[in-house]
Amino acid sequence: MALKRSSSMKTKLVNAIQLQEVEMEEEINTSSNNNTPAEAEELKCYTVEEAVESIGFGRFHILLFVIMGSANIVEAMEIMLLAVVSPEIRCEWRLEDWQVALVSTMVFLGFMVCGVLCGYVADKYGRWKVVFGGFIWASYFSLLTSFSPSYGWFIFLRCMVGCGVAATSQGFVLKTEFIPSKYRAYLLPLASIFWMLGSMLIIVLGMTVVPTMGWRWMIRFSIIPSIILIGLFMVIPESARFQVSAGNIQGALSTLKWIARMNGATLPEGELREPEVTERGNAITLISPAFRRTSLLLWYSWFGFTVLLFLLRSVVSMNFNVVYIYTAEVYPTSVRSIGMGFCTSFSRVGGMIAPFIAQVLMSKSVILALSPFAIACVICAVGVAFLPIETRGRALLQDA
Repeated sequence: MALKRSSSMKTKLVNAIQLQEVEMEEEINTSSNNNTPAEAEELKCYTVEEAVESIGFGRFHILLFVIMGSANIVEAMEIMLLAVVSPEIRCEWRLEDWQVALVSTMVFLGFMVCGVLCGYVADKYGRWKVVFGGFIWASYFSLLTSFSPSYGWFIFLRCMVGCGVAATSQGFVLKTEFIPSKYRAYLLPLASIFWMLGSMLIIVLGMTVVPTMGWRWMIRFSIIPSIILIGLFMVIPESARFQVSAGNIQGALSTLKWIARMNGATLPEGELREPEVTERGNAITLISPAFRRTSLLLWYSWFGFTVLLFLLRSVVSMNFNVVYIYTAEVYPTSVRSIGMGFCTSFSRVGGMIAPFIAQVLMSKSVILALSPFAIACVICAVGVAFLPIETRGRALLQDA
């Protein structure tokens, strides 16, 4: 009896130990099963930068280059139009030199004021909305310019056109954020081709339309590219980098999938995941310790380069393209548009001053007129040498 009891107790003890071992194995397996997907999910996440690089260059980027590059045609025509119209309005309204110079100054005043504002709005609410609105705004006020009854109305309306052109310049940021890093240095400078086409087109209009139909009809014909671009721009999506920074992950994913299909490419495996950037369009970031020296030197560079642009365009155009690319690459997505806006605004200060030098000082003394340009160029070259950040081959930053 005692032996049976002892044997029964041993059997129960063995069974209990085996049951405990089974339960421990199940807990381990359950824990392992719970952790493995999380670890795998964490390993299979990708960023917008990685997606853009994975998609590579293709049909979408060619379409983007043509449509957004054509925005430079509009900008060039609106700026160069003044050179064609100025002699006409001088005769019609019997203007003095300073009044003719004030026409260009008012355009750049509008550009300067709205450049920062448009940059802030683009960082806060999206690049696409700003550029699209800029096309409509510039076209509308340019058309109204052709009906100007007086000199006062003319300079006011051209100032409004400058505001619209400031908004369309944010298209450069939109374009930069879609192009893979190794192609940016090649594609972005080619936008100058469209600027030259716009300059040539306005000259052709000036030679053919002004003598026969007058300067008012030339302005009306000059808005046709803007109207065409309003329709074409509907094809271009919002920046996926902005969508991610605004917390719209699904919108960014849809955009990237559409681009990948168009290019015949695939997105990286896993889930698109990036933190939302809460502070966007904050101008204080531009003068934070990380960007203070860069911003100050870029603002001056954009002001030197634009002054020189009017008299030495063939020499400066290459540098102007480079500083455009550098500005778009050096700032993070959260402040890229407002950073570009501040820089373009400083460039318009130069544009406001240059007409007075060309129109007023040039008639007094060639040396007196050219000296400020030469001094600005030297200071600018020294300043650029001290820029602290090299962007060659560097991924675009999402946040500061």
